Amino acid sequence: MRARVYVTLKSSVFDPQGTTVAEALHALGYQMVSGVRQGKYFELEINENDPEKIKIIANEISKKLL
Repeated sequence: MRARVYVTLKSSVFDPQGTTVAEALHALGYQMVSGVRQGKYFELEINENDPEKIKIIANEISKKLL
């Protein structure tokens, strides 16, 4: 089964890429966008059938590595 993991920067970490995207959106006329945070998406293929075990494994992987 697949587990999807979204990793973002902590709110205390400066995000220059997010700031650049927000500024570009403002230049395009999207003044209603008040902020952008960038992140990464990982898709894990886990050889396990129990959804609860998959969730536990994905959480462990996220904390230890991602």
